[in-house]
Amino acid sequence: MAEKSHGTAAKGQTGAHTAADGGHGGGFPPFESSTFASQLVSLVIAFIALYLIVSRIAQPRVESVIDARQNAIEGDLAQAQKLKDESDAALKAYEADLASARSRAQAIGNETREKLNAASEAERKTLEDQLTARLAAAEKQIAATRETAMSNVRSIAADAAGAIVQRLTGVLPDSNAVNSAVDASLKG
Repeated sequence: MAEKSHGTAAKGQTGAHTAADGGHGGGFPPFESSTFASQLVSLVIAFIALYLIVSRIAQPRVESVIDARQNAIEGDLAQAQKLKDESDAALKAYEADLASARSRAQAIGNETREKLNAASEAERKTLEDQLTARLAAAEKQIAATRETAMSNVRSIAADAAGAIVQRLTGVLPDSNAVNSAVDASLKG
């Protein structure tokens, strides 16, 4: 029974509500045939007004924003391409400079090596000449010392031979005979 009274109360409220709104007793107002023509006119006027507002105010602003963004993107792409080209050119110039520097360094190294080899060869030649001169001087000194020693040996040998002959025979031998005998024994 509570359901029945609730359903009746709901009906009563609906009726009271429509009565308070002006007493329309039909369905959904946009679908009522009596107001359909006026609603279509209002809709067309609203559509035209909205179209004019959008086409005259909003669309140019949106287009200007889109154009500005497109121009900014194209400018950024052009700038990026320009910077890429500059960096490629700088890289090529760097590589060319590096290759040039390497070749110059190698040329300097070869030149220095040749100079050092030439200086080393000149120093070796100078040292060789000095050594040859010293060897020649040493050989002369050795020859002079040998000559002095040989002359001393000759006189020592002649003195010893004379002393030996005197001791054995008791007579002092002739110095010319002793010298010729010593010379013969030294040569042979």
